[in-house]
Amino acid sequence: MPEICRFFGIVIRMYFGDHPPPHFHVEYGEHRAVMDIRTLVVIGGRLPPRALGLVVEWASQHKVELLELWERAANYQPLFKLPPLA
Repeated sequence: MPEICRFFGIVIRMYFGDHPPPHFHVEYGEHRAVMDIRTLVVIGGRLPPRALGLVVEWASQHKVELLELWERAANYQPLFKLPPLA
């Protein structure tokens, strides 16, 4: 699963050919979550509140790019990295 971003110990990934809805996977220590790109809601797993807040802030800044990455992953095209939350 390609890594598309890493910041503050949070790793963001996407699977090629993954199931809808458009989403990304988050890893933070032993925590795992799946986030819907359009709503920025956790649709699987759990993150600590502070990590969740950082992920939502980051994803809200990159929603257009995340949807583009989702389309690329759905079509097995190479993915690009996104800048981290500063």
